Amino acid sequence: MTLQPRCEDVETAEGVALTVTGVAQVKIMTEKELLAVACEQFLGKSVQDIKNVVLQTLEGHLRSILGTLTVEQIYQDRDQFAKLVREVAAPDVGRMGIEILSFTIKDVYDKVDYLSSLGKTQTAVVQRDADIGVAEAERDAGIREAECKKEMLDVKFMADTKIADSKRAFELQKSAFSEEVNIKTAEAQLAYELQGAREQQKIRQEEIEIEVVQRKKQIAVEAQEILRTDKELIATVRCPAEAEAHRIQQIAEGEKVKQVLLAQAEAEKIRRIGEAEAAVIEAMGKAEAERMKLKAEAYQKYGDAAKMALVLEALPRIAAKISAPLTKVDEIVVLSGDNSKVTSEVNRLLAELPASVHALTGVDLSKIPLIKKATGAQV
Repeated sequence: MTLQPRCEDVETAEGVALTVTGVAQVKIMTEKELLAVACEQFLGKSVQDIKNVVLQTLEGHLRSILGTLTVEQIYQDRDQFAKLVREVAAPDVGRMGIEILSFTIKDVYDKVDYLSSLGKTQTAVVQRDADIGVAEAERDAGIREAECKKEMLDVKFMADTKIADSKRAFELQKSAFSEEVNIKTAEAQLAYELQGAREQQKIRQEEIEIEVVQRKKQIAVEAQEILRTDKELIATVRCPAEAEAHRIQQIAEGEKVKQVLLAQAEAEKIRRIGEAEAAVIEAMGKAEAERMKLKAEAYQKYGDAAKMALVLEALPRIAAKISAPLTKVDEIVVLSGDNSKVTSEVNRLLAELPASVHALTGVDLSKIPLIKKATGAQV
């Protein structure tokens, strides 16, 4: 059953008369006990009578609740007002076997334009609050915009810094990677070159081995050729050459023996001549020594007479040596007008002769009587 409870000119807690219309959905409970209660209450009554009973009950609770609330509470929170009515009225109608399925406030109005005035005031307040809100919002928006710009700039700066750091790290990492790549490339290149060198060495070694094998084969062939040539030379040249060489060798050995014998004979001849000359020299030496010995004995025996003989024997040779320069003189001219003066000069020279001989030989001729007498007569 649908009911529309209505309370006209009911004063609220503030004394403002309101007219409130609600809509309620109710039904008879089907539980056995509650159904029995409903039968007891409404048996023999019509549906309209039942509606009137429930409607009056709801209107009574609605009126009582309106007296406890303000206009603002009723108007602004209709759901809470309806809930409150339903909670207060439900026990009463429940004891009659009736269940309230729903209850809502359909309309609220007054005859003194309180709600419209409230709306105008509220509208003005709302408009004011809206203007303030707009201004504050614009202010906050400006502040927020500035803050956002600042945050944006900060974020941008941080982002730029991070980008620069990232770029620097990237460049450093790139440089490190490039350096590592260059190192690896250089190592790879060096390894490649080393491997190439090893391969070239292996190839060269193989070539050398091939050359060695070829050389060995060539040597073997040359050895065979040498053997063949040797045999050919033996057959064509060596045997005649060996015979000729043997003949020449025999001739040379004979010549050698001849030269050796001639040399030995010549040496023997020279030795014998030397021995003979040595014997002659020895004999002459012995004869000279004997002569000198005999002469010495004679000198010792005869004394001054022997010495005088030696001096006299040597005087001609001394005179020859002294007068040797005079042999180149054709003539000597003595310029003097006095013949006695020339004689005196000759005598003076003769007188000085013993002194000269004594100085040369150590023999004093002045002690010899003959010379002493001659020199003395001259003096």
